[in-house]
Amino acid sequence: MRAVVNMVVLRGTALLPYVLLSAILVLLVLVVWLPQGDVSDCGPAHFPCVMTYRKRPPLVINEGLEFISPLIQECPGQSFQVWRLLHFLMSSVSVSDDVLLEPYLQSWDQLIIFMESLGPVVSFFSQKVSDKVALIRQLARQHQERGLEGEAYRSVSAMVEAELKEGVVHFSHRTDSGCRTLLRLHRSLLWLAMTLDGLTHTPDAHGHLKTPGELSREAYQVALAPHHSWVLRQAAELVFLALPDRNHFLRLVCVQSQREAEPVLRVVINALQVVHVRIQLILEQNGMLELP
Repeated sequence: MRAVVNMVVLRGTALLPYVLLSAILVLLVLVVWLPQGDVSDCGPAHFPCVMTYRKRPPLVINEGLEFISPLIQECPGQSFQVWRLLHFLMSSVSVSDDVLLEPYLQSWDQLIIFMESLGPVVSFFSQKVSDKVALIRQLARQHQERGLEGEAYRSVSAMVEAELKEGVVHFSHRTDSGCRTLLRLHRSLLWLAMTLDGLTHTPDAHGHLKTPGELSREAYQVALAPHHSWVLRQAAELVFLALPDRNHFLRLVCVQSQREAEPVLRVVINALQVVHVRIQLILEQNGMLELP
């Protein structure tokens, strides 16, 4: 009898990783298919439903991005290349006080590759981002096919102006407008920038260096959690647990140590923040920071 019990326990132990993986996949399916909520989707008290952007402003911005090239090199043997991401980010802000839309979307193409490099669990999120990028491109194509103004989707400001004029942006209910879709990408860009910023921090007074999962969780609570339902916030916790270690992130930006990583990451963060702040101002001026 004892031998039978021991065999059952051993089999249960062997199956445990598969059970946990199944649970993670089920919850991630919920994350992918449930829509983003708004500030009415409040959960427990430790996940306050407030807009925290103004309480924690973005990093110091330096729009002189031309100095970056000596720091960034080709990283052989991997799909994600920092120099390519920076090229598109810089191209998107090559006009004054605006963001060119196609280079911005090309920046997201590179960020999707970056997220997919973090493992299969994160790829659930990258697919959702990819769908948003594809939607804005589809809207731009349809706009041209209808013979409307060819420059309407050239930049963020032009898209906002065109969609407001056409009446496709609604402030009381959800629509598949480019402005609404851009807002979702905009929030995710802040999450990524804050996560990368955390990777540049030094150990605390006790010598503890936060893991990418911990950093991503903190950034999520500021940038995305206020706009997600309680269910989505709980599901996101499983993703943070599945993120790879710090060394994996360092390899993605083609460095070997924390010391080498900091200047490279600072360049990336600075470029992300320049783009983010410009879009933030455009959306804020048009009352679009809380589109449903």
